[in-house]
Amino acid sequence: MAIARFPSIVLDCPDPHALAAFYGALLDWKVEPQDDWVDVRADDGQCLSFQQVDDYRAPVWPGQEVPQQMHLDFIVDDLDEAEKAVVELGATRHEHQPGTTFRVLLDPAGHPFCLCLS
Repeated sequence: MAIARFPSIVLDCPDPHALAAFYGALLDWKVEPQDDWVDVRADDGQCLSFQQVDDYRAPVWPGQEVPQQMHLDFIVDDLDEAEKAVVELGATRHEHQPGTTFRVLLDPAGHPFCLCLS
């Protein structure tokens, strides 16, 4: 029997409403705002949450000056099309691309995330 349930992943950021809008559009999930916290939720209950941190410092990847601590991977059918779409939403392509089956991008708050073929 499980001790706990896994309701969501929480990302620190300077503006939870803006970052939730980005991920809500990326995943086509419902954005559920509160004051300094926003949930982005799928119909099946999957959830990403965003909390405001006043002195937020964006991670520096691949270096460890300000470590990324975690990142999100998203499965896509076409890397070029998906990259174009997320850049239009506000992501930036990172200059360091260490593989060919995935792309490393930064969300609007600077968190690294990957678009992956599998």
